Amino acid sequence: MVYVKVRDEESIEEALRRFKHDCERNGILKEIKRREHYMPPSMKRKIKSQEARRKVRKGRRAY
Repeated sequence: MVYVKVRDEESIEEALRRFKHDCERNGILKEIKRREHYMPPSMKRKIKSQEARRKVRKGRRAY
């Protein structure tokens, strides 16, 4: 959970900007987008497999 206390002489806009920055840094927005749509377990496995293959191919090119 992200907390932002409004400092003295700080506008709401500045506090909101700090809050958004903290959310981005903690990966909260990324997690919200990931949970936005239901993904069946078979689709999750397929994507995980594709990512693993991509990493293997990328590793082979490095040499």
